[in-house]
Amino acid sequence: MKTSEQIVQELPWRWSVQGRIVILGWLGYMFDAWDVALNGYLTPLLGTQFDLSTEQRGWVASANLIGMAVGAVVWGTIADRVGRKKSFTLTLLIFALFSLLGALSPTYTVFLLLRFVAGFGLGGCIPVDYAMVSEFSPSKQRGRVLATMGLWWPVGATLAGLTATLLLPVEGNWRWMLSLMVLPALLLFWVRRAVPESPLYLARSGRETEARQVIDDLVARTGAKVESYVFAPRPRVRREARRLRAAAQQLKLVWAFNPKVTSVAWLLTISILMVYYAALSWMPSILRAEGYGEQAAFGGTTVMTFVGIFGVLVSIAFVDVVGRKRIIGISAPLAAVALVAFAVLLSHGGPSVLLLAVFGFLIQVTIPVLYTFVSELYPTDLRASGFGWASSAGRVATGLSPALFGTLMWPLLGLSMTFAVLAVFLALTVIWMFVAVPETKGKELDHITEDRTELSVAPLDAIGKPTTHLPRT
Repeated sequence: MKTSEQIVQELPWRWSVQGRIVILGWLGYMFDAWDVALNGYLTPLLGTQFDLSTEQRGWVASANLIGMAVGAVVWGTIADRVGRKKSFTLTLLIFALFSLLGALSPTYTVFLLLRFVAGFGLGGCIPVDYAMVSEFSPSKQRGRVLATMGLWWPVGATLAGLTATLLLPVEGNWRWMLSLMVLPALLLFWVRRAVPESPLYLARSGRETEARQVIDDLVARTGAKVESYVFAPRPRVRREARRLRAAAQQLKLVWAFNPKVTSVAWLLTISILMVYYAALSWMPSILRAEGYGEQAAFGGTTVMTFVGIFGVLVSIAFVDVVGRKRIIGISAPLAAVALVAFAVLLSHGGPSVLLLAVFGFLIQVTIPVLYTFVSELYPTDLRASGFGWASSAGRVATGLSPALFGTLMWPLLGLSMTFAVLAVFLALTVIWMFVAVPETKGKELDHITEDRTELSVAPLDAIGKPTTHLPRT
């Protein structure tokens, strides 16, 4: 007899059922991209508004990204403990309200505080949305579905660039840029309230009556064959996790599950996002420093984000054909090389703009597959928090990188050497990925790592120590 998880993951795909949840996930991801990309355009504008030094300008992006890092941990843990649905809605509400307040900031200090809180809300979107979408998606379509999430990153980033460029001549331009996101974000929050809780989460939490109601409704609405099913035994890690009270202790669960998986998830997220955010947060300022006008600098950055749409389409087409590891292993290093070449040829004008577009394309082939890969490596009990901690590690690194980039790396190493150092770090991480973790393409969630190792989950006691000593990879 099939398990409840198998029933959900073998359902036929219906846009009116699973597709509705995926679309809501798309739009949340779009706002994440819009907000992050906007930092690059806000940095020079606030620098002029508040007469900021180069170091202070770096914190325009860093405050927001560090807030996202904290939010990724907190909301990932909340989603694994109290459910996906609440986190799915509240993250957007916090982001929208504090973005509006940020647009009204009277001082630079108040702006940084409000951007941190807005980032805290939005930081939960990636781990929670990916967990929610993956757990509703049939296994045959899961790779493509999760990869389509990434399509909305360059869409959101391009919207940020277009609106910033159009609003540039308007008085109080940066305030309008922030305000423009708020109304659609609030509407999305309202619609998300009607989404059901994840049936995989309900089943793994012991809420079998609620899980059966959601699963039976999905079967009826998709027109699937009605079959009897049972609920798989709840893993001991869930019972133990309920006794843990702090996000730091949840971190012990993530690392105890499989250290190699977690190290790969963290290092990939950190290295790839550092390369991307270093370019995204500072590109308008880099181009202005090279002599481009404000409109041209904003426009060049918008081109970089726009071509990423085509990169995501490539990742969608090949993620379930080529596999996650091969796509990341090819596109990520090539993107980093393109960025180094851009820096070397920056003074030559035309070729550098073309290389910037190549970078924008390749990095957006990588990122959707990265998030798909990381979300699949963890079991249901740890998916949101495991993804949340990986996302947080990336956000911390990228949150600090705008400030470090502008005050230390760029001035001391130069632009080309700075990007070269990041490229080497990324290449080493990709090598470790190929060595340490299995491919996830086409495999059933919760059994991916088991194909590689005897260990599924090492249960923890109340203080976070392993209760058994099972072999690990």
